[in-house]
Amino acid sequence: MMTHQEILDAIPHRDPFLLVDAITERTEQRIVGQKTFSGREWFFAGHYPDFPLVPGVLLCEAAMQCGAILISSLWTNDPKANPENGNPPFSKKIPVATRINDVRLKRMVRPGETIVMDVELTERLADAFFLKAKVTVDGRLAVRFEFACTAANAPSSH
Repeated sequence: MMTHQEILDAIPHRDPFLLVDAITERTEQRIVGQKTFSGREWFFAGHYPDFPLVPGVLLCEAAMQCGAILISSLWTNDPKANPENGNPPFSKKIPVATRINDVRLKRMVRPGETIVMDVELTERLADAFFLKAKVTVDGRLAVRFEFACTAANAPSSH
């Protein structure tokens, strides 16, 4: 549903830390993305080398990146985004996680597996976004959690 370039345009994450390969569904309130772990990722060398696992925190990060893609369209289309009023457009803002709650790790994710990240926007208060995420592999729950993000002003580049 989204091209790789559209994903790159939506969030500031880049390889080796871009953890979204594809977006397969997207509405104003929900996004579904995928990431396949090849086994060649940098963290497998040291995260249980004899039994490589995707770190749970990276499963959460992948889902939060999907959430950032979801809310990027809300910033882009925000009528209040007016630089003349001191409210910069999305291109001048970056998504920053501010809270992660109730994390439940349910299944290990191994090299060669594809995760599906299902993220729903549950509430928005100004530039604060509250979301819930579910990450599955082959329909089986790997992790679920709730998180919050905010729109932070990007540092100016010199």
